Amino acid sequence: MTTTTEIADKIAAENSLSKAQAKTIVESVFKQISEAAHSGAETSIPGFGKFKVKDTPARDGRNPSTGATIKIAASKKLTFTPAKAIKDALNG
Repeated sequence: MTTTTEIADKIAAENSLSKAQAKTIVESVFKQISEAAHSGAETSIPGFGKFKVKDTPARDGRNPSTGATIKIAASKKLTFTPAKAIKDALNG
């Protein structure tokens, strides 16, 4: 697993930045993606992929321990679709 700190450390080393500066940049990027998602906007990063919000409608489900039918509320979820270059790199 890669953490925010590990990403920031690599960016700092590759760009002659302090680790603190790099971490601020990484956190800012994630914050911007989060804010865009909160407003319902799609974030597209060419060569990497797209983040977008999808609405999940309300539905019926089952409680696995009792078998009782329950209502599952509608919700929103953040999805990521990788760019073709990323898909090809993973499968190539």
